[in-house]
Amino acid sequence: MPAMDYQGSSSSSHSTPFSSFGRSIMSLRRDSPAAAGSPAMPSGEEADLDEFQRHVAAHLAELRGGGGGEEFLSIAWIRRLLEAFLVCQEEFRVVVAEARRRGALPPPAEKLVAEFGERAVKALDVCNTARDGVDQARRWERLAGIAASVLLAPGEIHEGQLLRARKALSDLSVLLIDDAAAAAGGGGGVASFLASHRNRSFGRARASPSRAASLASSSSQFRSLSWSVSRTWSAARQLQAIGAGLAAPRAHEASGLAAPVYAMGCLLHLAVWALVAAVPCPDRGGAFQAHHLPAAPPRAAFPWAPPLLALQERLTEEGKRKDRRNSCGLLKEIHALEKCVQRLAEAIDAAPIPLTGERDAEVREAAAELAAVCAAMREGLEPLERQVREVFHRIVRSRMEGLDSPMLNGD
Repeated sequence: MPAMDYQGSSSSSHSTPFSSFGRSIMSLRRDSPAAAGSPAMPSGEEADLDEFQRHVAAHLAELRGGGGGEEFLSIAWIRRLLEAFLVCQEEFRVVVAEARRRGALPPPAEKLVAEFGERAVKALDVCNTARDGVDQARRWERLAGIAASVLLAPGEIHEGQLLRARKALSDLSVLLIDDAAAAAGGGGGVASFLASHRNRSFGRARASPSRAASLASSSSQFRSLSWSVSRTWSAARQLQAIGAGLAAPRAHEASGLAAPVYAMGCLLHLAVWALVAAVPCPDRGGAFQAHHLPAAPPRAAFPWAPPLLALQERLTEEGKRKDRRNSCGLLKEIHALEKCVQRLAEAIDAAPIPLTGERDAEVREAAAELAAVCAAMREGLEPLERQVREVFHRIVRSRMEGLDSPMLNGD
């Protein structure tokens, strides 16, 4: 991603319940009545680490329960998940900085922090491909919007409007087929439907070999120019690399930074997994295979484990749903776009010329549904792309700070 200065948490651009969690966990501990006089209160460092884990649990519980009213895997929900990661990552950075300032971060703890930094760096490629995937979805929205808008113009629907809508849907089918194949190893869903109907619905005559070759060439060229990673890059393998070695600390290791570092590793993995699942990414289909996931944390060992496991289970269920399995992405708005595009293609295919009253109403209704989905995507995709960029640059900044630590510099 291009260089970009961090401009603060994305919560400033929209109202979110997570904004109340933005305060430093040290200030939360100091404000707690129990901190003043309880003899059982742990040391300052231990209290900070315990509060951090409770904070992660609160974020995940909000995401699990839909506290903001967003539907699971919608653009708004993905943004809330990324916001949770950003807030927790910032507070984790503060905890580590405070421990270093007090001289309370021994070499084993520094090693754990450095290992998390290395794990987070592996997520940078996912951020890049997720940004590319959002850009792909924006292209789909523009083509779908053309098809919908020409059919919603005032007056009767004429043959020229139908032809223009068919052309937009045909161009969209090329992109969807290519991206479905890149994501899952083969086309499916609306992509397969549009491919099978192109000759009948979008050309009225069988495409010539030269025309078919032209379509294949344009599709290949589009993909080679759109992805910022190599053609052999796999989202599933990258997700596996991020989760590799992510295991719960043993009982004698659970004190100090071991548990918070593990919490951040699990939260990072959940965030990148949701991004890979939601938007087009090369070879994202394998991301739902069990061997690509880290070992599950013990439910009773950490306060954030139950909501985390519930979210992981729900992601797995969505990826296995028959109507979503071959989708270009599990994002709610992408799924709605695919369904509406298919419905409009069917309505156009069945429409006689000139349109009768019943057929005219059917085409207009399908076009209106598609237009509404396109409007929602236009409104949400740009903020989502900005937030993915923010995650990218926050990881880079944190890694640079980690490389400046005394341990890694040999001071």
